[in-house]
Amino acid sequence: MRKKQSKKRALIPDPRFNDQLVTRFVNNLMLQGKKSTAYKVFYDAIDIVESKKGEEDKESLELWKDALSNVMPHVEVRSRRVGGATFQIPQPIRPDRKISTAMKWLITASRKRNEKSMASKLAQEILAAAKEEGAAVKKRVDTHKMAEANKAFSHFRF
Repeated sequence: MRKKQSKKRALIPDPRFNDQLVTRFVNNLMLQGKKSTAYKVFYDAIDIVESKKGEEDKESLELWKDALSNVMPHVEVRSRRVGGATFQIPQPIRPDRKISTAMKWLITASRKRNEKSMASKLAQEILAAAKEEGAAVKKRVDTHKMAEANKAFSHFRF
């Protein structure tokens, strides 16, 4: 590396749950700098999860964290050129990248759903991911399958 690595900025915890992970998720959810709108969407989604979760004893924020951990990938494939050929090489993921990847997948999967509001889309995707189903979990499963299929090339790891 040529320059020193930049420092990680500390995130301010969100106002309702006092959790930095929620702030990080809302920052990923936010479009065009509208943070208050993103917070409203997230909190509405959590309220919908609270009403739809049934008689389970888990709190809605815990359910969201479970959904996030169900979407987190453990390995990913990276392209590497070796002797003119490009190989997909499976590699373990840093913990920080795991979280950000899971957040991005959960948000993209919920944006592609067919519900009325973004809050309801996000709530349905959270509920689906908590049960180990839904588009975001399928993305993780596909990534793991790809890594498993390319395990033979893992000796090219750099």
